[in-house]
Amino acid sequence: MNMKRVTRSRPGRLIAAVVLAVAVGIPLGVTGAASAATPLTVAQALAAQDGRTATVTGYVIGQPTATTTVLTSGFTADTAIALADQAGETGTSRMLYVQVTAAWRSTFGLLTNPSLRGRQVTATGALTAYFSHGGLKNPTAMSLGGGATPSPTPTPTPSPTGTAVPDAYYAAAAGKTGPALRTALHGIIKVQTKLSYDQVWDALKDTDQDPANPANVILLYSGRSQSKTSNGGGANDWNREHVWAKSHGDFGTATGPGTDVHHLRPEDVSVNSSRGNKDFDAGGGAVAEAPGCYTDADSFEPRDAVKGDVARMILYMAIRYEGGDGWPDLEPNDSVSNGSAPRLGRLSKLLAWNDQDPPDAFEKRRNQRIYERWQGNRNPFVDHPEWARSIWG
Repeated sequence: MNMKRVTRSRPGRLIAAVVLAVAVGIPLGVTGAASAATPLTVAQALAAQDGRTATVTGYVIGQPTATTTVLTSGFTADTAIALADQAGETGTSRMLYVQVTAAWRSTFGLLTNPSLRGRQVTATGALTAYFSHGGLKNPTAMSLGGGATPSPTPTPTPSPTGTAVPDAYYAAAAGKTGPALRTALHGIIKVQTKLSYDQVWDALKDTDQDPANPANVILLYSGRSQSKTSNGGGANDWNREHVWAKSHGDFGTATGPGTDVHHLRPEDVSVNSSRGNKDFDAGGGAVAEAPGCYTDADSFEPRDAVKGDVARMILYMAIRYEGGDGWPDLEPNDSVSNGSAPRLGRLSKLLAWNDQDPPDAFEKRRNQRIYERWQGNRNPFVDHPEWARSIWG
């Protein structure tokens, strides 16, 4: 889908802009000059970094000075502020860096106005990178939108059933099947905020939180509930498992597929090593510390409760990474001997697992958290598992 600028003399272009807004889940009326009518959240602004003009409302967290650095005291300049959807936000990946040009510095610069921190601000400008980070530049309007400093907002308690899919997020895919559906889904989910590999630690502590114990995460293959703080490289620590093994396409841990939280999960270090870069299939010997998992020389079988989760993560990666953005064209196949090729199997087994183990509350909640707080995109196969068969048969 080609993005086009809205002009009054070309109604077809207006339609194109509206379709784009619907595809990325942004309310109608927020593209171009009409953006002031319906302000975006910070999460929505981070998911729409394509140069459009929009109005964004958020809480002032501090002064950004680098891609992952935001000062919350000792401010050094009036040239930038970082906004977030929560006044107590600490993760820079969930902040929007707003350029403060000369016209606004006396009122909105933090060096001059340090008490601005924690207050709500509304800004209109171009949604484009600033400090190599999701941003808003060249503001045409800025105003206070909150009043007194609010109390930090705690992380919400996980919903037992997940949250409904946002209206219109999949509008571009409506009524499509097969290759047309695949193309539409790729266009929708490629609009995302990209995380660094270090930021993945914080993301997983949120997305994989144990519903029964918020101090813990649930490990993917072993199913064990383990302290969020016990992450690292020790034998009984948990680390970051690439469900689409990063050697299948040789994309490593660089920002992109190597840091996409939709396929990264917490796992015990030794169990992660047992899986290695093997393809997925049924059979083999039991895996120590991971009841219900099996492995042999060339494949790994996850426990029944997450077989569908694994399948849907693999299918997401195939749709998200189609080879057009500098990364390999990832695709599942029916082999378990894929080596370093950008392929991963066994597809027939993955499709069966998707049918066998439908999305549960934990998986739905995880998908929603990634959308709301981290990447701004969704795994379509969690929302619509039936689309797997529509695309791959």
